[in-house]
Amino acid sequence: MLSINPSDISVEKLQTYLQCAVAPRPIAFASTIDENGNPNLSPFSFFNMFSTQPPILIFSPARRVRNNTIKHTLQNVKATKEVVINTVNFEMVQQMSLSSTEYAKGVNEFEKAGFSMVSSEKVKPFRVGESPIQLECKVNNIIELGTEGGAGNLVICEVVKIHINEKYLDEKGVINQHKLDLVARAGGNYYSRAKEGFFEIPKPLSTLGVGVDAIPLEYRNSKVLTGNDLGLLGNVEAIPLKEDVNKFAKEHAQFIGIDSLKKHTFVKSLLEKNDVVSAWKALLMK
Repeated sequence: MLSINPSDISVEKLQTYLQCAVAPRPIAFASTIDENGNPNLSPFSFFNMFSTQPPILIFSPARRVRNNTIKHTLQNVKATKEVVINTVNFEMVQQMSLSSTEYAKGVNEFEKAGFSMVSSEKVKPFRVGESPIQLECKVNNIIELGTEGGAGNLVICEVVKIHINEKYLDEKGVINQHKLDLVARAGGNYYSRAKEGFFEIPKPLSTLGVGVDAIPLEYRNSKVLTGNDLGLLGNVEAIPLKEDVNKFAKEHAQFIGIDSLKKHTFVKSLLEKNDVVSAWKALLMK
């Protein structure tokens, strides 16, 4: 295990470790204007949502590590207190990357990256027409986290208008994540494409799982079952009744009395089919 004190390494190296460790990160494609009305467009991956009522997003244009300068986006939100957060999907990721080029102040990244400028309704910065979801925001506060290169600046934004391209909605009017096809930022030059990695895990908020500690010790120490497998088993609301286990055992008598490796492998095969109840019955068979 490599253990590091942040103060013992360079800021550049620390940033690399952190950006690789905290990934993937959603992208805030921030559109702003300066005090003279010149548009600016730049992506930021230090970003997320933090409240629904009020609807709050926070992104952080950090001070540049190499020379401790600040970005045009930060200058603009300080001056105008407005921003549009545009989401980024796979269809536009190359153009988005191009817009991150550090053009001189006053250069229009909408034009450089080939994006459409769409007028907003409640704020002055333009929306990105190609973005699937555009969030008009008022800037409530800006918190400076430091004065050295690499220091973040938390731009706390309140959403005042939401625009969603209807082609990304399903028949119930809900956003279809597969259609949306968002991308996220990782370390170095890497990005992550969300729809290629979607999977579902039922949230244990409304139910009370029996817990991993309810699983027989033999299986908790299994060399076949993984931590994810144990998590699936521990997330059930109730352990199968004895009569249900006995019925299952009669139907799968060939797995009774076999060595533990084969039995554990059988349990795992059931979990891979997402048949958690049968997996429980299998591990309880005598």
